[in-house]
Amino acid sequence: MRQRLQKAMAQAGIGSRRKCEDLIRAGRVMINGRVAVLGSKVDVAEDDVRIDGERLRAAEPHVYLALYKPRGVLSSLRSQGGRPTVREFVPVDQRLYPVGRLDIESEGLILMMNDGEAAHRLTHPRFGHDKEYRVLLDSKPDRSQLTAWRKGVVLPDGKRTRPARVTLEDPTKDSRWIRIVMREGRKRQIRDVAASLGLSVKRLIRIRHGPIRIGSLKPGEHRFLNQKEIEKLASLASGKGEGKRIKTRKAPRKKKQGNRSKQGVMEKRP
Repeated sequence: MRQRLQKAMAQAGIGSRRKCEDLIRAGRVMINGRVAVLGSKVDVAEDDVRIDGERLRAAEPHVYLALYKPRGVLSSLRSQGGRPTVREFVPVDQRLYPVGRLDIESEGLILMMNDGEAAHRLTHPRFGHDKEYRVLLDSKPDRSQLTAWRKGVVLPDGKRTRPARVTLEDPTKDSRWIRIVMREGRKRQIRDVAASLGLSVKRLIRIRHGPIRIGSLKPGEHRFLNQKEIEKLASLASGKGEGKRIKTRKAPRKKKQGNRSKQGVMEKRP
């Protein structure tokens, strides 16, 4: 079946349609020996489609996994300095890509899939999907630190973080665990915000990415997503599952004392 080139590439797991369009514009895609252009239609089973010289194969069935990334493991497919990667914990034949990075010191949920559209919508900031974390700090944050974290903090690079939901896991005890729900994903953002508030992160665990939760997974374990979770991802890919804006509590506004005419009472003329 013939279809638009960028759609065929996305279905084959190359990336989002936008990324595939960028590859086509850059002249890195060939169809039957000729440089492809946007709008080209192909049948992957019949046409010789190549990206940087590598033959594009017909799309495999979509595979979706949830992995608990342990500490000390890279969130990429390529090792650096001999350190293990998330791919080594997923013994499946399909070529899967990690969705949503965690730094090597952090742990928790990493989604792995070969669905470029769903991956794009889960990671691109404009779609506004939540990521939820459990964070162990070196000390219990006070009210002012929590308030500042919720409203946004100016980091050393001069950029202010967006509002986030930050709560104590157990306000009744001297617990140092907090929950954070945020939209951004800057490198080491949670650690940098904590440091700017005089706190230090001792442990950081991602427990949710968009609609998918880590569940009962232990470090190094993985599971295939169930049908309900896959349907939620399909909703994202169709654009129907975009996130809502995170709101922080604001102090109630004081009512202004207006003149009587603005309050619905006619003033009498002398």
